[in-house]
Amino acid sequence: MRSTMWKRVALPAVLAGLLAALTGPAEALYPKKSDAAPHHGVRDARRQAIQGIDVSRWQGEIDWEKVADAGTRFAFIKATEGGDHLDPNFRRNWAGAKKAGIARGAYHFVWWCRPAKEQVRWFKRHIPRDPDALPPVLDVEWQNGSQCTRKVSREDALEKMRIMLAALQEHTGKKPIIYTDINFHEDILEGEFNDYPYWLRSTAAPLKHRYNREKWEFWQFTTTGRVPGITGDVDRNAFFGSEQQFAAWREGRFDIGSRKWRGSEPRVAGRKPPATAAGNRAPKAAGGTILRMTPPGKVPQRTARNDD
Repeated sequence: MRSTMWKRVALPAVLAGLLAALTGPAEALYPKKSDAAPHHGVRDARRQAIQGIDVSRWQGEIDWEKVADAGTRFAFIKATEGGDHLDPNFRRNWAGAKKAGIARGAYHFVWWCRPAKEQVRWFKRHIPRDPDALPPVLDVEWQNGSQCTRKVSREDALEKMRIMLAALQEHTGKKPIIYTDINFHEDILEGEFNDYPYWLRSTAAPLKHRYNREKWEFWQFTTTGRVPGITGDVDRNAFFGSEQQFAAWREGRFDIGSRKWRGSEPRVAGRKPPATAAGNRAPKAAGGTILRMTPPGKVPQRTARNDD
C-alpha cells in the first residue's frame, strides 16, 4: 500500500521536477516569450542567451516597446523583394525598432526570375544606410508556390548571389548575412560563401542534423513564436555567440562569419574569454543560471531533407 502510494504520488513529482530542471533555464532566459507549437528538437536554440525575431507585413501593427520589454535583442525586418516590391510596413517597423532600442537589420528576399542588377537597384533605393543598423541580410530560398518557381542552375544562383552580396556590402559598408533553408542550402550553398555569416532555418531538429555546415551565426528555430507586442505567430531566432561577441560585431570589431577579431582579441583579467556557443550564463534577473552548451560540431551527411 505504501509502495503503491509512493509510485502514484512521489514518482510523478520527481519526474516533473526533472523536467523542470531540464527546461527551466530556457524558460528563465525569456519568461515573457513562448511558442504556440514548441518542438523538443530545437531546445538548444531556446537556451541561447541572445535572441531576436524577424518580421514583415504579416505581423501587422507591432508594439515595439513591448517587444523590447520581453528581452528581444535584435530584429531582422523585411525591406524588399525581387525588383519592385517594398514591404508596406518596413519604414514603420524600422523606426519603431530603433526607438525601442532594438538592434535591427533589413533583409532582401531574392527572386530568381529577376536579374541581379534589377534587384540591386531596388534594394539600394529602399534599404537605409544607417550607421547603427545591423548588417543587411540576403534571403535565398526557392520560391515554391509563387509565380517565380523556376529553379536556376547552381552556377547561375551563385553568380547572382555574388553580385547582390557585393552590392549590399558596398551600399551599407557592412558584410551581409546569408539567410537560407535546408533545401536551398543542400542544392546550392554547401561549401560556398564560408566566410559569410549564415542564418539557418530549422524548426524541428538541431542544425547539425540538417545542414552540412560546421558553423552558424543565427538560427531561426520556430515560426510559431509568441512575443508580447505582436499578435499571433512570429519567427524567433538565436545568435551563436556571447555578449562580448555580439557587441563587438555590432561595433565592427569582430567578424562573425570568419570568427576573426579586427585587431587583438580582447582579454578579461588577463585571460581569454571562454569559447562558447552562446553566453554561458543567464541574465541576473533570471537567477544567473549556468548554461552548458557547445556549438554544433562537424555535421554528418543527411539521409533525408523533407522535415525542417
